[in-house]
Amino acid sequence: MTPRLPIAAITDEFSASLREALVPMKEIGMTGAELRVIGGKNILDLDDGELERAKETLSEAGMRVVSIASPLLKCVLENGGEPDSRFERDIFASKHTAADQPKLAERAFEVAKFFGAPIVRVFSFWRTVAPERCQDAVARAVGDLAAAAKREGLIVGLENEHACNVATGAETARVLALIPDAGVKVVWDPANALVAGESPFPVGYAKLPKGSVVHVHAKDCNMRTGKPEWGPLGTRHVPWKEQIAQLIGDGYRGYLSLETHWTGPAGDKMEGSRICGWNLLGLSAE
Repeated sequence: MTPRLPIAAITDEFSASLREALVPMKEIGMTGAELRVIGGKNILDLDDGELERAKETLSEAGMRVVSIASPLLKCVLENGGEPDSRFERDIFASKHTAADQPKLAERAFEVAKFFGAPIVRVFSFWRTVAPERCQDAVARAVGDLAAAAKREGLIVGLENEHACNVATGAETARVLALIPDAGVKVVWDPANALVAGESPFPVGYAKLPKGSVVHVHAKDCNMRTGKPEWGPLGTRHVPWKEQIAQLIGDGYRGYLSLETHWTGPAGDKMEGSRICGWNLLGLSAE
């Protein structure tokens, strides 16, 4: 079975051990690894020796690093307003504050270049009850990061995250319109848009500027109780088959990267990610 788009995964969705995670990823046919947490530490908090060992492990597996899933701008925006308490804040072993962002950005770019990863994923500050009031500040922060990344030969990918101020396709488009010359691209996550209350496809996706998507996160959920009920990819409320077909039709040639979120059968996250990984291969090959 040959996927029409290359497939990858955030490695810690399989296992905190990079070596353990790469085994099922290769079995499924994934060729890309997205790095977020290794050995219980955020990728930006690993020391140089730990980074060297990770690089050796990836090289031995023949796995390309396609993105650094950094926590940049996953923090409180100063004077941003009242926080929106409806959404769970996933920090993935990162406890950095707004004051830490300049040094964190430098480290993110260093780590991306070390692994040869073209994309550094960023966010839009923790969501407030009035995210539209934060758009100018978000645009300035993301634009500054993109300009700095461009000087390093890297791409900043702004992810729509339901717990942040840019959560939907519509919100992504509005912020990008404020920074048209910065070269900011989109890490498109349809499930996050769904959790935020948007119909991700075709509605949310259609709002994104043509050619702006540089990376895609794949996970799936139902929204029956007001909170996401994560499950096997392709079996819940995100129309993945149609979304992938449209991406291909629009000329997208980047990775589909698994971000399972589902805890798996009987709480077995590794098995859950195996199931979702095989489902992703099937969906991308249809």
